[in-house]
Amino acid sequence: MQTTLVEVTRRIVARSAATRGPYLARIARLLQRPPGPERMGCANVAHAFAALPAGDKFRVVAEKAPHLAVVTAYNDMLSAHQPYEGYPTVIRDEARRRGATAQVAGGVPAMCDGVTQGLPGMELSLFSRDNIAMGTAIALSHDLFDAALLLGVCDKIVPGLLIGALHFGHLPCVFVPAGPMSTGLSNNAKAKVREQAAQGLAGRAELLAAESAAYHGPGTCTFYGTANSNQMLLEAMGLHVPGAAFVHPYAPLREALTREAVATALAISARAGQRFTPIGRLVDERAIVNAMVALLATGGSTNHLIHWVAVARAAGIVIDWTDFADLSAVVPLLTRVYPNGSADVNQFQAAGGPGFVLRELLHSGCLHPDVTTVSERGISAYGEVPALEGERLRWSALPAASGDTDVVRTAAEPFSATGGLKLLRGNLGRAVIKTSAVPDERHVVEAPARVFTSQEALLAAFNAGELQRDLVVVVRFQGPHANGMPELHKLTPPLAVLQGQGFKVALVTDGRMSGASGKVPAAIHVSPEALAGGPLAKLRDGDLVRLDAEAGALQALVDEAEWAARTPALVPPEEAEGHAHGLGRELFAGMRRNVLSAEEGAISWM
Repeated sequence: MQTTLVEVTRRIVARSAATRGPYLARIARLLQRPPGPERMGCANVAHAFAALPAGDKFRVVAEKAPHLAVVTAYNDMLSAHQPYEGYPTVIRDEARRRGATAQVAGGVPAMCDGVTQGLPGMELSLFSRDNIAMGTAIALSHDLFDAALLLGVCDKIVPGLLIGALHFGHLPCVFVPAGPMSTGLSNNAKAKVREQAAQGLAGRAELLAAESAAYHGPGTCTFYGTANSNQMLLEAMGLHVPGAAFVHPYAPLREALTREAVATALAISARAGQRFTPIGRLVDERAIVNAMVALLATGGSTNHLIHWVAVARAAGIVIDWTDFADLSAVVPLLTRVYPNGSADVNQFQAAGGPGFVLRELLHSGCLHPDVTTVSERGISAYGEVPALEGERLRWSALPAASGDTDVVRTAAEPFSATGGLKLLRGNLGRAVIKTSAVPDERHVVEAPARVFTSQEALLAAFNAGELQRDLVVVVRFQGPHANGMPELHKLTPPLAVLQGQGFKVALVTDGRMSGASGKVPAAIHVSPEALAGGPLAKLRDGDLVRLDAEAGALQALVDEAEWAARTPALVPPEEAEGHAHGLGRELFAGMRRNVLSAEEGAISWM
């Protein structure tokens, strides 16, 4: 195994000792209880099963058959989640075939960040993760299940489901994906029209036509953003049926994989069986490190530097950005999927997909091989590809060579010897930058700052022609405390236009960028955030700022004495008022007050 992988895992184990031990002890105590229907009062049991068909009631109460919970994020606002509408029927049918029962224990909210980008609703996006975790806990609080099937794909939904499930760490759990939409207008062509629209060279009709051709049917958006990164990480952690991530929603193989998820949940739910696998034991320090490695090896979404910190903490494990950065220095970059390349996830899947990447990482010593997974064959099963042979589901080895070396490569011939992430440190705080999508010649930018406190102000300055020069655009008061840390993805087209005009451009913000962002070097998640007294609040227009992704530095080149003497700026009162009210934002005031920093996972439940 790779030495740094071992060393990082060891320090995570040591750092987590005070929290992981008590977490596992709680699981052990919960597993000493009798099964739910046996320990509950008659009225409780009657309420729980009142609407079940008579045969299912008899099976679960008298025969003590296994009983599965389904927690679903179904809605048809999200293209990725629309296919889930019929999943409960399939799951119930497969459970009955196998002598078990299943109930939809609850639904959780699922918002589409694509709908809310640049709008007030995006200020609820990050907090929706913890809301989903709470909804998962409410669903599972009925506390009479032997295992759970978790239905979710997109950005905050998978982390939220996983955090909620880990608070019921005694339950075996299997995640059930739904797959990506078919390929439409290419991501590069879509981005070009967006840049033309930002310059006034394309109108609303042209822009809407392009967007509609890109986002055109059921399934996950086809770029390698947060949603598809979720699926890669779940494969790396062994929480899917192997190879389930990127099969199309309505392919025959998809239903077979969903039925196999039911079989898997039942197989790992028997407490006396050899395969009994509570999720809280499966998600250990090694599994978390494997997920981090998979993220880095594929140039995945920067959102997971927040989400997986929170996921780990839900299992009593403490990780930080230094862990990610140290792993990134030794993990090879094996994929080029938009925005890190031109391919979409369907091309990635055709070239070998997650299975090819995980096999290469495993064989090169970059993954822990001895982890528990929901598959009885362990992590090696996730380096294979599923297929239907007649009506039977089979897995087979992938070819040794990539199906397309422009999309995925072997560990022996990677796109880069290091992963797609750098930690930046300096007098502006700690931040991260996704370097895998940024050409090497743009990894260092030194230019005067132009400071904004809102996306709208930046866009207005761009439209007024005020930004045509080398500059570091600073957008502050965008952290969790300030306004829920929205993604600032709508800033990518105008900044890319400036960069295309030959200017040196960088973005520095305590907000987030979408997993779909790239091109422009961006120091994001700056911590501590400006509203919490972070040094970003000291910056002024014209200050020289250096973003150096090679040296890992983020520095305001201001005289030290002057810098120390500066009074931090305050968030403009009208903006603070705007972020506090309207479109449901009042309901999240407690989360804004109590949330931890981005590097601490933006957790609101501790």
